[in-house]
Amino acid sequence: MNDTDSLLVGGVHIVRHRADAPKHRLRQALAVVDPRSAVALRLRLRLTGDQSYRPGEVTEMLALLEEARSATDPVVRAEALSMAHHSLLGPEHSELRQTLASDLIAESFRTGQRRDLLMGVLWQTIDMFMEADARAVRRLGELRELLSDEDDPAIGYVVQVIEVMLTIRMGDLDRAEALAHATARRGATAGYVGAAGLHAAQLLAIRWYQGRVAETLPDLTKLVASHAQVATKDSYLAALAFAAAAAGDRDRAEMALATLCGSDLAELPRSSSWLTRMCAIVEAAHLLDDVRLAVRAYELLQPYAHLPMLGTMGAVCFGSVHHALAVAALTTGHLDRAVGHLDAAIQQNRAIGHWPAAVASRMRLAQALTLRGRAGDDVEADRQRAAAARVSSVADSPGADRPGEAKASLARAALTCVRDGRDWLVSLGGRHVRVGHRIGMLHLTVLVANAGQEIDALELVAGPSHLSRVGQPVLDRVAIGEYRRRLGYLRQEIDDREAGNDTDGAARARAEREWLLAELASATGLGGRIRAFPTDHERARISVGKAIRRALTYIAELDPIIGEHLARTVHTGARCSYRPG
Repeated sequence: MNDTDSLLVGGVHIVRHRADAPKHRLRQALAVVDPRSAVALRLRLRLTGDQSYRPGEVTEMLALLEEARSATDPVVRAEALSMAHHSLLGPEHSELRQTLASDLIAESFRTGQRRDLLMGVLWQTIDMFMEADARAVRRLGELRELLSDEDDPAIGYVVQVIEVMLTIRMGDLDRAEALAHATARRGATAGYVGAAGLHAAQLLAIRWYQGRVAETLPDLTKLVASHAQVATKDSYLAALAFAAAAAGDRDRAEMALATLCGSDLAELPRSSSWLTRMCAIVEAAHLLDDVRLAVRAYELLQPYAHLPMLGTMGAVCFGSVHHALAVAALTTGHLDRAVGHLDAAIQQNRAIGHWPAAVASRMRLAQALTLRGRAGDDVEADRQRAAAARVSSVADSPGADRPGEAKASLARAALTCVRDGRDWLVSLGGRHVRVGHRIGMLHLTVLVANAGQEIDALELVAGPSHLSRVGQPVLDRVAIGEYRRRLGYLRQEIDDREAGNDTDGAARARAEREWLLAELASATGLGGRIRAFPTDHERARISVGKAIRRALTYIAELDPIIGEHLARTVHTGARCSYRPG
């Protein structure tokens, strides 16, 4: 990476050292280049993009984007699309972001740069999580698959950041904390300048759901003092206000809110962390009985009630915006409004699989019902507390008493994977998902049937010998017919790819065809003997890994809870395993 390139990485700002790209160096470079050149445009994009969160700056970024769209160099267009997307992460720009991400993917085929494709898919993934799109987990799996072909340290780091967020949503807070520490180390190694900040945000989320947010006050105080950038510092100030209020330090909490909110809360920059920042402000206002601030926060959040409070590149999620609206309504004494929002929050939190947030919303609903005190409210409040207690082993609720179970029931449950007619039935702790037949399901079933054991990828592609030990019928007439139909498709695909000089694609299709032939031979005695998969360990590793990841991605799309369990417990490589413990 030369000096110019280190200044021009768009979107995910990865540089070798934090000091590589301060604004004064960008301005110095801009002063000495031709103002009409592509380099000048790239420099102006970076200068504007670093802090394009206020309305005037967003307008400037959009103007630069239009200028870049007319550039002849696709690299300039791709950088502009990525930087513009990075600058428009507030909730009001959802539709435009989706267009920018799609355009970036299309532009990647003109630049020929793999990073542009990865950035486009990454932005799409983040957009889907921000919109609570049910396809988000699947898109994340597709991004992981792209990275499995050739890793990209920067984007791989952001993927791991998102995985920490998903682990928090599952309620496995101890594991989430360990993963957050490991992710922060990876980010520092990759040179990601915001790694420490994302780590702090994730620890705050963990502590909040553990009911220990006050413990973060010393670290947040240091972060506020050490960060000069407005958007970053605003996030830490909001968190500081909440932590200080939770710790009973009213003066410090009020000072942080006054610094943060200025004359009008509406002036707060609409960066990627705006919704999570507003969540912290609402919680602080509630603890401080600041009715005026709660009223203004309610007005600003109301248009985004349908969204999750997700922020900072998908690093943290505090559940449904309805929850924050309910807390604001409780602060202002609008109890009917609070009950309505909390009912909606519970449903949305369950829909996105955020169990700690669902527990928090149930406990708030019990509080709101008790305060309202209508006929039947006490009974419903008790019901909500009981429902929260049933899942509070999955997540600690802010302000709620933990019932004492240390592990989630799902973490103790046994996973099963069996054939059921044409499909596979995957079950975990009372949850069931039916999955259409695919090669990766055969591999997964072998691993589940041999839990805790490492199995060589070459053994997996050799056939269902491991399953035969446990008496499971693997191939039936339906499966054999599907395999043969797939063979016919692969034969045509090989011919088409060879005709188009796609040697890599033809080789992959040929390897899969050979595997299927071996599978049929082992099941039916085709040709009187088992036809072995080529003894190339690397090809076996790649083939098995991709097949399993495709199966896990599909399962996660159907049931994110089972999908998260499998993502955590299934390990692929030269030797594969399923380790639930």
